[in-house]
Amino acid sequence: MRRVIVAAALCLSTVACAVSQQEERQMGEEYAVQIAQELPLVSDPEINRYINVLGDSIARLTSRGDLDWRFYVVDAKDVNAFAVPGGFVYVNRGLIERTQTMDELAGVLGHEIGHVVRRHTVQQMQQAQKANIGVTAGCILIPAFCNSGLGNAAINVAGGALFAKFSRTDESEADVEGFNNVVRANISPKGLVTMFQRLIEERNNRPAGVEAWFATHPLEEDRIAALQARISAMPPAQLNRLNRDSQNYQSFKRRVMSLPPSPAPRRQTR
Repeated sequence: MRRVIVAAALCLSTVACAVSQQEERQMGEEYAVQIAQELPLVSDPEINRYINVLGDSIARLTSRGDLDWRFYVVDAKDVNAFAVPGGFVYVNRGLIERTQTMDELAGVLGHEIGHVVRRHTVQQMQQAQKANIGVTAGCILIPAFCNSGLGNAAINVAGGALFAKFSRTDESEADVEGFNNVVRANISPKGLVTMFQRLIEERNNRPAGVEAWFATHPLEEDRIAALQARISAMPPAQLNRLNRDSQNYQSFKRRVMSLPPSPAPRRQTR
């Protein structure tokens, strides 16, 4: 992983070269190896089958459907989701447990897929190189590393798998992508709105459980209003034909809820 990141850092800092899809995929694979070592991933085959079937049904219809998309459930109670370059998407168990219908989980997946489609993480890498090659991995993986000046590449397990902190522009773009992604997959975009509303409500009433999400996903009411405006502009007949829930999703959620308690977060040593 270090070799890949350093090579990309030198490339980006010296000639501002573009990261090819092959290079992006290679970086994603390296990150996925590290994430598997640092984060507790759910190994239940039925849970993994469902999250990949649902995620792939959305991702394969995007402009980057040729990527080998992979979807994982992180066994962490914190609410969070993140994606790494190349089509690797991770959703915390705590977020799944707060969803109520299939379209809410699909909306989160569609949003994270949107970050990959727009190559937001790769763009952050390019921007980071302009400032400091030495903190590339830290800036990408953990925003706090940039603030503290630390240059070690690591995953912040205690924070619930923090990844890149995207700008409001990036988040708005991912919202639009997420909206289009789920509609294209014949899934209702209403889940995006109801899920975001639930997260904001929890932030106001019980903020501890959603700190990881809001640390990496700037979310305010105006983004929800923008999504709602898009929904309102859809022909009612089209909107009503889109799927909101399924028995398979409800079985999947019950299986997630039946898992043993999530392991305690491991503390990072430096």
